[in-house]
Amino acid sequence: MTDDIFYFEDENNKYGDIPSSFTLTGGDSIGLTSSSLLSTKPLLFDVSWEVCRKVGGIYTVIASKALVTVKEWGDRYALVGPFSDVSFREFEEVPPSKLVSTLIDQMQKKYGIKVYFGRWLVKGYPKAFLLDPSSSFSKIAEWRNDLMGNFQVPDDMETNDAIVFGNQVALFFQEFRAVFENRPIVAHFHEWLAAVGLIKLKQMNVQIATIFTTHATLLGRWMASGDLDLYNIIQSTNPDEEAGKRLIYHKHWIEVGAARGSDIFTTVSDITGYEAEHLLGRKPDIITPNGLNVERFVALHEFQNLHKKYKDTISEFIRGHFYGHLDFDLDKTLYIFTAGRREYRNKGLDLYIEALAELNHLLKEENSQMTIVAFIITPGKTNNYNVESIKGQSVRREIRTTCNKIVKRINERLYEALIQGEVPDAKSLLTQEDIITLKKRTQMVQQNRPLPPIVTHNMIDGDNDEILNHLKRCNLINKPEDRVKIIYHPEFLKETSPIFPIDYSEFVRGCHMGVFPSYYEPWGYTPAECLVMGVPSVSSNLTGFANFISERVPKPSDNGIYIIDRRFQGFQESKHQLANILWKFSHLTRRERIELRNKTERLSHILDWKELGKLYYKARKMALKKVYGINIPQPSVFKESDEFIEYNETDYDDF
Repeated sequence: MTDDIFYFEDENNKYGDIPSSFTLTGGDSIGLTSSSLLSTKPLLFDVSWEVCRKVGGIYTVIASKALVTVKEWGDRYALVGPFSDVSFREFEEVPPSKLVSTLIDQMQKKYGIKVYFGRWLVKGYPKAFLLDPSSSFSKIAEWRNDLMGNFQVPDDMETNDAIVFGNQVALFFQEFRAVFENRPIVAHFHEWLAAVGLIKLKQMNVQIATIFTTHATLLGRWMASGDLDLYNIIQSTNPDEEAGKRLIYHKHWIEVGAARGSDIFTTVSDITGYEAEHLLGRKPDIITPNGLNVERFVALHEFQNLHKKYKDTISEFIRGHFYGHLDFDLDKTLYIFTAGRREYRNKGLDLYIEALAELNHLLKEENSQMTIVAFIITPGKTNNYNVESIKGQSVRREIRTTCNKIVKRINERLYEALIQGEVPDAKSLLTQEDIITLKKRTQMVQQNRPLPPIVTHNMIDGDNDEILNHLKRCNLINKPEDRVKIIYHPEFLKETSPIFPIDYSEFVRGCHMGVFPSYYEPWGYTPAECLVMGVPSVSSNLTGFANFISERVPKPSDNGIYIIDRRFQGFQESKHQLANILWKFSHLTRRERIELRNKTERLSHILDWKELGKLYYKARKMALKKVYGINIPQPSVFKESDEFIEYNETDYDDF
């Protein structure tokens, strides 16, 4: 059949001579409906640039989904990704089967492509094929020309990576089709960096069923970050022209080609589907939201205990960071945070800071005894931790060590006195040496110290850092009278940090609320992670997560999921709404906060991959039906199946 899936209206040919159409073979014309094929079980692949390499949110999608997918498909499931120097951190090579050995040998002999075969070291232990892009970069000019003709593709590394990896993937499936000639195959491609592989498969007429998922359109993200009112102008937008203005037309072309050329097209949320319809020219066939592996607690108090444990860890950091200015009661202090990629406007960092300034004003005006410590966790350009941050944690550790030593000596003196039948005088428990030591430690805290820093690191080009400048404009600089204190941590959290050694998930559990007022967020893993950990959150109605929750939960705010309006009201109105939510939250009693966390945690099942994996099953079923004319039954994993059974690593009956 003929399909003009790559056609763009471009009367003046502004963006180059891109082929307007080519012949595809698909649907009923593929002809793979023999009885032998219908009697064999299909194979499934997930193809992504983030297999075995953590780059962004798609890593979380495919890594967390692996467990339920292996339960569903067993050893008929594998992933395909690019090999890199960091891959072996979470990849284990294993001996391939004879057929896979043949495939790997063919890839090396015919195309010079090095293929690694093994298991991804995530839950589910799925099989993975890693293709080495460096073995094919000599062909970039040839492959770029084959893909887009004489269209002058900018020579940027990201696009080159996508073209090389995509061609390798297409050749991989071509050889795989030859080796496993009678097996139905579904290949699920994620995001534009993997999209060239799908386009090339169609150009090469390789007979497999394809699914493409856009987790966020390239053009939508760029337009949203450019201060455009995206969702109110999207219907009148000329996507080609907008992509051309931003010099991303070549990337946009790849994404559109995969979206229109795939057998089944999906997006992660309804709002992204609306975006894709207008910017990519195709409505999704099905919505496939992102899930998580939810671990439910037998006793409800267990996750509350974890909250207290990690809140205490955060409090220790706070004691060091604010030493010398710790004039607020930690028992009357709430920890809120925002976190994610550094997209200042798209992630709503501007709105977050403005709302914190208003909240600070409201709390000071009413002489509140509550303090809000607001964290901003997003990567920035740094060269090290700043001196004050290091010094603060050093002072805290030294004081803690001193206290432990003195307590140990007091314990020994008390024990010796009691064992001799005496009740010691309280004054005798502290020696003169102990008192001198304590005075020295007190002087360390009482010395004239500057205000606690609002950022934990030395910033490179800090004068132009949007977050720092915005905090200073709002006068959020950790003054003693401020009821909102700021800690900007410009790198992702890690347990090995010398100043704040805590894992991100532990940090989230220890906080009281997550705040994610995004302007552009196709899904939103950060509020989703809060939900499954029983942490109340704020998101906006421009996020896929908030729309997903609104459709399934009658009164989200009653369950600790607050949603602000950023679609139908302006910035100032959204700021007031967010500040008001935070202000009301600060007035909840401890008991009310506990009850709210319980309600939030009870909703976690709706984000479990055991539930959302059903939609991926439906997408694969649609692809197999469309391309091969076969049906697959719903697997038992989506029918309250038993616990996961580990597969033996030498069981290679399919791969």
